[in-house]
Amino acid sequence: MKWILTTALILGSTTQYAAQVIAQTKQPATTKQPVQPVSTPASPQQPTSGPVFILPKAPARLSPVSGRRAGMGSRDNCPAVPNPLTALVPFQEEQKVAGQTNKSIIGIVGGLTTSERPTFWFYIPYTKDLSNSSAEFSLQDSAENDIYRNALALPSKPSVIGISLPNTVTSLEVDQTYRWYLKVRCNQQSASIPVYVEGDIKRINLDSRVMQQLEAATDPRQQIIIYAEKGIWFDALNMLAQIRISHSNNASFEEDWQSLLHSINLDNLAKAPIVNLPNRQ
Repeated sequence: MKWILTTALILGSTTQYAAQVIAQTKQPATTKQPVQPVSTPASPQQPTSGPVFILPKAPARLSPVSGRRAGMGSRDNCPAVPNPLTALVPFQEEQKVAGQTNKSIIGIVGGLTTSERPTFWFYIPYTKDLSNSSAEFSLQDSAENDIYRNALALPSKPSVIGISLPNTVTSLEVDQTYRWYLKVRCNQQSASIPVYVEGDIKRINLDSRVMQQLEAATDPRQQIIIYAEKGIWFDALNMLAQIRISHSNNASFEEDWQSLLHSINLDNLAKAPIVNLPNRQ
């Protein structure tokens, strides 16, 4: 009997000890320390949007005469082109052309500048291999007097070109509106009307607030954005065009160019090459 009782006590003690060991080994999951995620320092936000042109509230139009941002390619026996002769300027639709179902060609065309001798930018789809072709740019004052007139050589491939007023031209007067034209004849022997675009430009002075913003800008890109937001089209476009020419492989400036042209509905020309086109003497 003693042997049986001793054995029972030993077995009981062993079972109790094993239960205690198991209880201590199996800890509830909630008592474990959660794994802390590795935190990474937040990087400063970089501006992702490019320059966007905003039409100035006033004046609604620079002159009472309608403009033409895109040329009609059916004139003057010019070849068919995917994109027409186009002035790189803002356009406000004004009226529909009879029989036309798409966007109006005629409307309010033009923009503002602070420059004494601004640069005008155009997309020219016609090339110098057209025999007997010619192109001419002209600028007139409000009395229709020629301020500048000069023949141009057509580019070697469809391109965006800039036309700058030389130092021999009298500087534009502040608060005066001028009229510009670009005319292309695909055949000089033809008596038909040339393919042309026309619009207005007005020189203004910057107010003190905008001047302070431009002076505080740390790089040209910020200045371009300011010009675009203030509705000063020609300054924004020219600054960006010059930067894009000198940094042709910079994807950031390419995106800015596309953003600016998108803001005036010229996405179709955003990837056209830009060339420096010398004036024909």
